[in-house]
Amino acid sequence: MSNEKSKSIHEFDFSLIADYFSNLERQGPGSPEITLKAMSFIEGLSEYSRIADLGCGSGGQTMVLAQNTPGHITGIDLFPIFIDQFNQYAKQLHLEDRVIGQVDSMDYLPFQEEELDLIWSEGAIYNIGFERGLNYWLQFLKQGAYIAVSEASWFTSERPEEIDAFWKDAYPGIDTIPNKVAQMQRAGYIPVATFIVPEICWTEHFYAPQVEAQEAFLQKYAGNKTAADFIANQRYEEQLFNKYKDYYGYVFYIGKKL
Repeated sequence: MSNEKSKSIHEFDFSLIADYFSNLERQGPGSPEITLKAMSFIEGLSEYSRIADLGCGSGGQTMVLAQNTPGHITGIDLFPIFIDQFNQYAKQLHLEDRVIGQVDSMDYLPFQEEELDLIWSEGAIYNIGFERGLNYWLQFLKQGAYIAVSEASWFTSERPEEIDAFWKDAYPGIDTIPNKVAQMQRAGYIPVATFIVPEICWTEHFYAPQVEAQEAFLQKYAGNKTAADFIANQRYEEQLFNKYKDYYGYVFYIGKKL
């Protein structure tokens, strides 16, 4: 294993990462179908509902939400490049009157207590940590409101050393599905539904579009070792998924505030 391949994602410059992922429609594994499947477990939304998509990226999944549910949606992301794309996307779809993106941190949310009817976060809660995020975000939800997050999880209680070491370095908060559900319960939610995000959401919707994006990125940053290392890291991550996908993946966790 080369040093480039074994680098943690945390070692790379965030602006470089944001620039790379801004060229992709999705910043993580998922699909419109999976967003809608998760939505099917959410009840009681109306035109007055307030929804927040935390770690929204450029808003691929947010626009699917907006086109299939009533209410006002606020997308939150730390990177201005994503929020600029998000707001342009909303305008293109004529959703700007009820969908707005703003630069903020999921660690310090700009909402009032019990303001929200739904918190959404696809593949982004790891930035704050699953358990910490569920506990902190709870205060912003109304009684009986919902949370829906997708999160990297182990499918088995044991796995090969190579993939175990990779994920423990990349995201120490990774855990098994039963342990994640227990964390959700302890945080003050009723677990409503849990389902595994299908393999196609990784292969076709996340990794396949990166092939072209990687070549363009390497040309843009020709001679930049950090950029080359980052792409090597992305390719290694894909290799690991193809090799060990029976052991881990993304899981959607949907809960309701007690």
